[in-house]
Amino acid sequence: MLAQPLRLPSAGRLAACVGLFLLGAVVGAAGALVQPAWFPGGLLLALAGEAGICLGAGLALRSRAGAASAAGGWVIAVLLLTVTRPEGDFLFTAGAGTYLFLLGGIAVAVICATLAPVRQPGGHTVRLGK
Repeated sequence: MLAQPLRLPSAGRLAACVGLFLLGAVVGAAGALVQPAWFPGGLLLALAGEAGICLGAGLALRSRAGAASAAGGWVIAVLLLTVTRPEGDFLFTAGAGTYLFLLGGIAVAVICATLAPVRQPGGHTVRLGK
């Protein structure tokens, strides 16, 4: 049995990935505001929110692309919020909670994208790797 060639994603699937990217960015911005407010509960809530959006996106699209889209939005939003402005304004302080949020969030994104379901070949007698 030959492998099927890759196809371009449909317009609906592409729109869903863009929407999940934006939703991931919103969750990242909200998590950045919540995590320092009620340490350690805010940190756990922010990371649980990210895990929920990434796992939910992967299950909704039944692919790693959904989880990766939401995780990508989260990472971009959080990285943009770490930049210090010329006026001296910043959102993240140098503390253990901030570093746990940044590094733990990236770890959660990788774990969720890895655990997302992938497309399997059809048939009941198909063995992977043969």
